[in-house]
Amino acid sequence: MFHRGMKHPVCVKQEVPGKVLLLSFYFLFKNNFLEISTQKRLKMSAVDGQLSVSTLRQMLVSLVNFTGTHKEQADKYRSILEAILTKSGPDVADTLKLFIESIVNEHVSLVISRQILTDVAVHLTKLPDDTSKVISHFTLDKVQPRVISFEEQVASIRQHLAKIYERQQNWRESANVLVGIPLETGQKQYSVDYKLETYLKIARLYLEDDDPVQAEAYINRASLLQAETKSEKLQVLYKVCYARVLDYRRKFIEAAQRYNELSYRTIVDEEERMTALKKALICTILASAGQQRSRMLATLFKDERCQHLPAYSILEKMYLDRIIRRSELEEFEALLQLHQKASTLDGSSILDRAVFEHNLLSASKLYNNITFVELGALLEISPTKAERIASQMITEGRMNGYIDQIDGIVHFETREILPQWDKQIQSLCYQVNGIIEKIGIAEPEWMSRTLDEQMQN
Repeated sequence: MFHRGMKHPVCVKQEVPGKVLLLSFYFLFKNNFLEISTQKRLKMSAVDGQLSVSTLRQMLVSLVNFTGTHKEQADKYRSILEAILTKSGPDVADTLKLFIESIVNEHVSLVISRQILTDVAVHLTKLPDDTSKVISHFTLDKVQPRVISFEEQVASIRQHLAKIYERQQNWRESANVLVGIPLETGQKQYSVDYKLETYLKIARLYLEDDDPVQAEAYINRASLLQAETKSEKLQVLYKVCYARVLDYRRKFIEAAQRYNELSYRTIVDEEERMTALKKALICTILASAGQQRSRMLATLFKDERCQHLPAYSILEKMYLDRIIRRSELEEFEALLQLHQKASTLDGSSILDRAVFEHNLLSASKLYNNITFVELGALLEISPTKAERIASQMITEGRMNGYIDQIDGIVHFETREILPQWDKQIQSLCYQVNGIIEKIGIAEPEWMSRTLDEQMQN
C-alpha cells in the first residue's frame, strides 16, 4: 500500500477482519459463559438450599478472568455476596472469609474491591455479634498490607467492631479497636466532627475501664478540635468527658466547676443536669480545703436546686464552717464512685482527708490556738496526724497560722479582709489622682474645658 507524500512505497499490514470477528466472538462467548455459569451455580445452590465452599471457590475463580466492565463485574460479586448471606447457613463465616479474601486480592481491580468491601461492611452490621466479630477481625487482618487503599472501609469496620465490644462491656478492647483508625496519619481527610467524636469515644471507653491516663491523652487531642466544631452536642460531650477525666485524676475542684457549668446547659436533659449538679457537689466536698473550694461551696449553697440533693446537709455544714463528725458521713459515702473511695498516701480515704482539712479550717475560726492533743480529739485522729495536716495546710497557704512544736500548740491567725480592701481602694484612688494631675499639666486647656462641662452637667 502506497502513502501520498512518501518518496518510497511503504507496505502497511492490514488486520484480517475474520480474526477481529473471531476475537470478538471469543470474549462475548467467554463473558456469556461466565454469566450463565455463575447464574447456574446460584440456581443450583438455591435448589440445594446452601452455597458450599467448593462451589463458591469455583465462582470466584471464574470471576478473576472476567473481561466485562467494572459495573458488570461488581454486580456479579454483589449477587454472590447476597447468595452467601442467604444460603450459606452455618458455614456463613467460612464462605464470607473466602469471599473477602478473594475481593481484596491484588488481581481484583481496586475500584471493585472498595465497592464490594463497603457492601460487606454494611452487611456485617446485620450479622450476629459473634459471627460479625470474627469476620471483622479476619477482614482487618487481610487488608492490613494494603490498608492505605481501604482506609474508609477499615474505619467503618472498626467503628462497628468497637460497638460490638462496647455491647459486651469490653471497654478496653473497644477503645483499642478505635485507636487503630488512622485519623491523623492516613491519606483520607476526615472531618473535624468525625475525629472529635472518635477521640471522645475513645476517652470515654478508657474511663469506663478505669484508665484516666489514656483517657486524658485522647481528651487532650480532642481539645485541639473542640473549638473548631459547630456541633453543640459534641461540645457538651467534650465538657462531660473532660470533667470526668479531672474527676478521675482527683482534680476535684476543677471537675466541680465543669460539672456545675454543665448543669446549666439547656441542651442537656433535665435529669442529666441534676446528675451533673450532684457530681459537682460531691467533687466540691472531696476537694482540698482552700479559697477555691470556699467559692464553689458558696455557689452551690446559693443554688436552690442543691436543696433537693441527698448530700445537701454536708454542703450546708461545710459552707457554714461547722465541724462534721465521722458518723454523719455514712449517707454521703454511699454516693461515691469507686475511684473516689481510694486512699491517700497517709492511709486516709479522700473523703476523710477532705473532712479533716475542713474541720481544721473551721477550728481556726473558733480558736486562737489549740494543742495537738486537743486538735486530734476534735478531728478524731491522732495528735501526730493532726500536726502533719496543719503543717501542710499552713505551708501551702490554705490556712493562716504557725506551729509551736516545743509546746505542741498550733496558733491560728485571722486575716482582716475589710482593712485590706480599704487599703487597696485607697491605693487605686491615689493612682487615679496622679493620672489626672499629669493630664492637667500636659493639657491644661482640655482639662479646664472638661471640668466646666462636668460642672454644667
